[in-house]
Amino acid sequence: MRALYEKRDTLGLDAESQRLLWRYYRDFVRAGANLGAEQKARLKAINAELASLQATFSQNLLKETNASALLVDTKEELDGLTEAAIASAAAAAKEAGHEGKFLLRLMNTTGQPPLAQLHDRETRARLLAASMERGSRGGEFDNRDIVSRTAALRAERAELLGYKNHAAYIMEDQTAGTPEAVNAMLGRLAPAAVENARQEAADIQALIDEEGEGFLLSASDWAYYAEKVRVSRFAFDESQLKPYFEMNRVLVDGVFFAAEKLYGITFKERHDLPVYEPSVRVFDVFDRDGSQLAIFIADLYARPSKRGGAWMNSYVAQSRLFGTKPVVANHLNVPKPPEGEPTLLTFDEVTTLFHEFGHALHGMFSDVQYPRFTGTTVPRDFVEYPSQVNEMWATWPEVLRNYAKHYQTGKPIPAELLEKVQASEKFNQGFATTEYLAAALLDQAWHQLAIGEVPAPEDVVEFEAEALGAAGVDFSAGAAALSQHVFLARFRGRLLGGLLLLHLGRGAGCGKRGVVQAERRPDARQRRSLPQDAAVAWRERGCDGSLPCFPWRRTFDRALAASTRPGSPRRRVVEVIHGQTYVRRG
Repeated sequence: MRALYEKRDTLGLDAESQRLLWRYYRDFVRAGANLGAEQKARLKAINAELASLQATFSQNLLKETNASALLVDTKEELDGLTEAAIASAAAAAKEAGHEGKFLLRLMNTTGQPPLAQLHDRETRARLLAASMERGSRGGEFDNRDIVSRTAALRAERAELLGYKNHAAYIMEDQTAGTPEAVNAMLGRLAPAAVENARQEAADIQALIDEEGEGFLLSASDWAYYAEKVRVSRFAFDESQLKPYFEMNRVLVDGVFFAAEKLYGITFKERHDLPVYEPSVRVFDVFDRDGSQLAIFIADLYARPSKRGGAWMNSYVAQSRLFGTKPVVANHLNVPKPPEGEPTLLTFDEVTTLFHEFGHALHGMFSDVQYPRFTGTTVPRDFVEYPSQVNEMWATWPEVLRNYAKHYQTGKPIPAELLEKVQASEKFNQGFATTEYLAAALLDQAWHQLAIGEVPAPEDVVEFEAEALGAAGVDFSAGAAALSQHVFLARFRGRLLGGLLLLHLGRGAGCGKRGVVQAERRPDARQRRSLPQDAAVAWRERGCDGSLPCFPWRRTFDRALAASTRPGSPRRRVVEVIHGQTYVRRG
């Protein structure tokens, strides 16, 4: 490999082949090819142990999540949930051998969706406690040992390979370049987000006081009272939206419709292929000329054996070398309604469906010779760009009019309700932004540790609290009337049950900041995100809301091609979507 790499300029390779040689050479070096025999043996042992820890971690997470479901004795304790949600809880309890009671199964995130609806404060507190204690409450599924050991092994591996820490090892291969660059970016974003979150906490506390409740806002209260503030401020609640977001209509008349209009691709459902679960759906995807582009799998419902969250998987990678076309899937965790009831989505679930399909499009539109560059195998701090762009179409007027129709009457969503939804999009964004920035900051804190700095298992929770405090994204009790660890409460489960799972599962590490980085435009003088750049570029061409307005498929293809070239894909993507000079680099 080294011999080929050193004479690469004399081999007459095309641009993609040159990139492949460079990429594999870097992979070999980063995998320890330049180490001595003894160091290679140690590296092999580290990698083997990390793989074992990954498997155990994932198994513990799933088992702990299933074992932590909240059992409720009476229907009154679930006051505020819809009848359909209560019926689902009753069915879950019966299935688990607790007929006559109610079982609230946990989602992957620490903040559970029912927290925004449950009127009973004690039930909310129990639900959040059950969620946030996962992985750290002792017992056979406790993951603190694994987290501590994983961090120590990653630090050792980084040092063995000549890096200051695991973050430096990971960042070298991303567009950000260094941990210091990421730290600086997070440091610029966090203070404003925290200030907004403090104001939101004050608004929520004012409502609690106005209602004469006589208590200080706690972590388990946030979602419930934030929703009440939103209802009072914008005069609508989430339940008014759900009848307009029936899942099949959102998928076919929304997600697919937008893709057809934008890219000229079409979809046809297949019923002849075996599936691993009855609710899974399979679609042939055809290109503009009628040829088959891909197969798309939609696995949208939650189930006990399925890990939480939402993601895209590539089951067959596109490659001209091997003559393979992509088979990609979107996996969500939408709660399944009782038999015979429609599946009505929240607005957040609608956005998630569009988001994940952006990743699917990234996989479908792959057009490379070598599978090493196929689909989403791009720098992690670019990979979120196509998915975030696709979120834009969820509320694009022409798309929304096509899918947002009442599941019973077929009437379109009222314009005034839509205006309220759009007006409320920035509501509670101080908390939401601080939430994901805090996850990224914890990520950075864990992976910038040297070997001797990794906390012992019993100190994991304290380490995270101190890291958030040092970053300035925790609240102290008092003026903000918020529990000191409200953000920790939302993230600790995510770090133990989602963020590190992401790292362990994909071998990435320092992954959460990839979402943040994808949102940043490289030109610091213009503080737009890459998805915002796409929207601006659309409007720069005089678009009036109709699709397609300019050859977006060609622009999208070129943007994806830019991401596989050496250097910063973000800057080249900005050039592409604004029609500026784009030079292919070998």
